[in-house]
Amino acid sequence: MSQSWSTLMNLVRQEPFHVERVRMERSGIALEGDFTLPPLARLSTEDQAFAAAFLASHGSIKKMETLFDISYPTVKNRLNRIADLLDVPQVEIGPDPRTDRRREVLAQLDRGEISFDEAMEALG
Repeated sequence: MSQSWSTLMNLVRQEPFHVERVRMERSGIALEGDFTLPPLARLSTEDQAFAAAFLASHGSIKKMETLFDISYPTVKNRLNRIADLLDVPQVEIGPDPRTDRRREVLAQLDRGEISFDEAMEALG
């Protein structure tokens, strides 16, 4: 008898568990052992659905706000919490040096410090 993943998750009620038997459908071969679940499978059903929706929306927080009827900070907080559960390192995205350089060149051009041709050459 086949059980769904959500049924299993409801049965274990978010308690940690181990998979000890795996059976491949086509061949019928069964393996026994102590199998570690991948990080996504260890999330609650709700967090799995949230992560799947985020991927399906191509990472659009705006779409997530609409889909779940929640605010931007709530989406960000939930994503951060899921990332922590998955042990995903937080990535700080700093300013792009190329953008900063472009701004500086355009500011120099605006102040008359360089010519148009010099600005074009500096921007590549």
